[in-house]
Amino acid sequence: MPDSAVESSLAPLERSAVRRRLPIGAEYIGDGRSHVRVWTPRLDRVEIVLNSRAISMLRDADGYFSALVDAAPGDRYQFRLSDDQRLYPDPASRFQPEGPHGPSEIVDPSAFKWTDDGWRGVTIERQVIYELHVGTFTRVGTFAAAAAELSELARLGITMIELMPIAEFAGRFGWGYDGVDLFAPTHLYGRPDDFRRFVDLAHAAGIAVVLDVVYNHFGPVGNYMRALSPSYFSDRYENEWGDAINFDGPDSEPVREFFVANAGYWIDEYHLDGLRLDATQQIFDASPEHIVAAIGRRAREAAGDRSIVLIAENEPQDTRLVRPIEAGGCGLDALWNDDFHHSAMVALTRRAEAYYSDTTGAPQEFISAAKYGYLFQGQLYYWQRQSRGVPSWGVPPAAFVTYLQNHDQVANSASGRRGHELSSPGRWRAMTTLLLLMPGTPMLFQGQEFAASSPFLYFADHDPDLADAIRKGRAEFLTQFPSIVDFMRRSAIADPASAATFERCRLDLTERQTHASAYALHEDLLRLRREHTAFNTQRPDGLDGAVLSPSAFALRFFTPDHADDRLLLVNLGGDLKRTSFAEPLLAPPVDTDWALAWSSEDPKYDGSGTPDLWPAGCWLIPGESAIVLEPGPRREPRAKPKTRRTA
Repeated sequence: MPDSAVESSLAPLERSAVRRRLPIGAEYIGDGRSHVRVWTPRLDRVEIVLNSRAISMLRDADGYFSALVDAAPGDRYQFRLSDDQRLYPDPASRFQPEGPHGPSEIVDPSAFKWTDDGWRGVTIERQVIYELHVGTFTRVGTFAAAAAELSELARLGITMIELMPIAEFAGRFGWGYDGVDLFAPTHLYGRPDDFRRFVDLAHAAGIAVVLDVVYNHFGPVGNYMRALSPSYFSDRYENEWGDAINFDGPDSEPVREFFVANAGYWIDEYHLDGLRLDATQQIFDASPEHIVAAIGRRAREAAGDRSIVLIAENEPQDTRLVRPIEAGGCGLDALWNDDFHHSAMVALTRRAEAYYSDTTGAPQEFISAAKYGYLFQGQLYYWQRQSRGVPSWGVPPAAFVTYLQNHDQVANSASGRRGHELSSPGRWRAMTTLLLLMPGTPMLFQGQEFAASSPFLYFADHDPDLADAIRKGRAEFLTQFPSIVDFMRRSAIADPASAATFERCRLDLTERQTHASAYALHEDLLRLRREHTAFNTQRPDGLDGAVLSPSAFALRFFTPDHADDRLLLVNLGGDLKRTSFAEPLLAPPVDTDWALAWSSEDPKYDGSGTPDLWPAGCWLIPGESAIVLEPGPRREPRAKPKTRRTA
């Protein structure tokens, strides 16, 4: 557009009086006016194009451009850069109604009428997490459709939803980890207020909402950050998914500000109860204050007097992420625990390949996971030919998020099959019992609670060239599993770029009724966890365990005076018959005997029934089962005790 057609922005004095919520983006300030600010230090001129008008923006000494313009909520705008006649979206856009390549829309976050004034937030203790992908959780795949299911999730016993990423990304479908507009909820799932309504209704149902955010890379399509400034990226580090983010190099302060502001934005403008930070090992920063700590600090500031939960995924298992900042940590609340998952899958499938190869699924691994969280805390991890993990001494049990399924682990298979399809029904019920009663913070992946028949596969909608590269890359990744290599020789893995692959992953929520036995199992176990002190206190040193056989073990859950202790027996092998066990953890509280409180073999769960656990006064622990024992009345002795003779 010729210079003669360009309007000037308002005077600097008037603009300087504007009070903003965020350092960047477009903010509606009332009376039909909005203030717009963007960082692009390499340029001398930037224009905002609004309703066919181009308005010049004023540059300050730090490379920020700003303008106060006549624009109301719903108006759309773009940027024109001085060396490029193309139109670009706002990197801090609050909404992209036409996707990442289209114009940005002015949004007024204050227009939504919240009803959660009494909601005071949550802590990590006593939570049951439910990982949810909005696009496949329901047949419709929207925030509104997901919101309609909140009351049922609450009834089941879910207390916290962890949403897979929702930041705007390219294509018609995807997991969300290729987000490019980090402040904009994707238009595929609804409008910003639809997401706010989802959170508001979740709080009304007693459910917290945590958002998975990706601060380690931008997606490959629709990412215009480099056009604004190459300083957003760093070549000092190798990143698994493209260019690393510049958190510690030249011009990194505005980059840090962008991500720190994003963390506070989700907590503030969407009343979220926390964040899950994706792949923190790929967030590189040598600054005095690590960016992860800065992100956490800003998120808590934005929450005000609400409590929030900050969770990290960290492949190297660095527990310093959850250590206090004053002790040299990052001050987060919880970490995903892959070790428990890997050990469980080996026990369930009898396969220990690729990154499962350093676990055996032996009883001691489950006892150690229940007591200490991570299994690898600095010793050699042979699969990677290096040490793995950092000691967890003093880290509370609730800080370890444990799971049998998550989006990655279900999809990291030949056909995205769910865990219950890879094991025997009895072993799966027993392992589910362990997951939902052990002292970590349990997480279910959508549909797990009713043994969903739908798979969860990797899907990403991109142009043919990129789709082909992703297809090949996915196949190459899966070759680390010898069993999948054989599968690929005989068949073909699902095409990530196919809409049919995406559609296959949508849940059928009527399976809550048709798979009622699996649903009842989860409902009853969550009730046990919620109602019994032994299972819900998550105290350090709150349990101990003993190996009973190569396939069976016991966990003793302690109560303050031991009078109401619980004993969990897990047997992943055949029936275990013993006249006695020389193991003090199996001794009942004084003047009591153990009584059956719950069994995974209840016919209600499609089990075969629970036999007498003490036939003829001996122990019988049924095969492929989990048994909960509680103190009960003394049983009559089955046989006359032998007299102990002395010389």
